[in-house]
Amino acid sequence: MMNVILETERLLLRTFTPDDTALIYELNLDPEVTRYTGDPIKDLAHAQEVLEKVILPQYALYNHGRWAVLVKPGLEFIGWCGLKNRPERDGEIDLGYRFMQKAWGKGYATEASFACLKYGFEKLGLRRIVGRAMPGNIASLKVLEKCGMHYIGEEIVDDHPAKTYEAFNPLIS
Repeated sequence: MMNVILETERLLLRTFTPDDTALIYELNLDPEVTRYTGDPIKDLAHAQEVLEKVILPQYALYNHGRWAVLVKPGLEFIGWCGLKNRPERDGEIDLGYRFMQKAWGKGYATEASFACLKYGFEKLGLRRIVGRAMPGNIASLKVLEKCGMHYIGEEIVDDHPAKTYEAFNPLIS
């Protein structure tokens, strides 16, 4: 059974399961998809390792994580979007997304990201969420801006230059 976390007008966001290794692998096969991520997936075994050691534990530890994004009504997998706790960065909560090329330019990243921000603030009571993209990733930077996040500067994160944006919970003063 599918564990749906969020539903938007066009999308369903659900938790990943151990059976989703092939989806993670397929998403990361396209070098254009991983051009600005700095973390390509090498093979199916690597995809399974990322799923089991990085993605799935977040759900139990933090009650959120990266979620599979499916397009309604056929529930076709197009990528992932969600919130990730970064304990190595003082528990910072990071908004992230990655979509297959066929899903680019249709507003899916903005729609899913906006829903994740709203979920983080309204359901989880988070105070602050950050989003980052490499300086050359113009489309991704536009998504962060369209979601109402504010640019706060450029920094090196995970050995890559990143433009950092943030949003604060409007329900917490």
